[in-house]
Amino acid sequence: MCVYFDKPGKDNTEKALDVMVDAIKQYGIKQVVVASTYGSTGLSAAERLKDMDVNLVVVTHNVGFKQPGTIEISPDMKAKLESLGAIVYTGTMPFRSIGTSIREKQGYSQQDLIANTLRILGQGLKVCVEIAMMASDAGLITPDDVICVAGTARGADTVVQILPRPSNMLFNLKVKRIFAKPVNW
Repeated sequence: MCVYFDKPGKDNTEKALDVMVDAIKQYGIKQVVVASTYGSTGLSAAERLKDMDVNLVVVTHNVGFKQPGTIEISPDMKAKLESLGAIVYTGTMPFRSIGTSIREKQGYSQQDLIANTLRILGQGLKVCVEIAMMASDAGLITPDDVICVAGTARGADTVVQILPRPSNMLFNLKVKRIFAKPVNW
């Protein structure tokens, strides 16, 4: 069953995380990847999962996302997440890498085409696919099913089950189940 939110955004975070926990229990999935720019969504997920036997990876924006040399997540938040057993990963985002630089010069890139195609199903779903590839690229998850949680702007509004693959195998990655998403974005 899929939970549909009337609108996207952070107001759905707590319900989306409830859906995440239910999906973990129902399907016995042992790994979760959560997108979290500043760490608050990751912290909420880590607190819910601290007594469960689940590998939690919290994926942040890359260093320099907004401006060179900066990152949005604070060292204190990173330490809190790690104290709860989460792995905090900051790395290159497959849909916002060299393609972004090409788009700024040329007007469009192949990564834009893929990202915009995924956005047909919602911004959160695009981010779920992206963070699954990032965690896979970094070797932080196995190639077994993973629950991914992401959102539109801040917070969480999308929860999906993905068979992850590294970014060089994007078209072998499978979105297996959508547990929650906004209907209007």
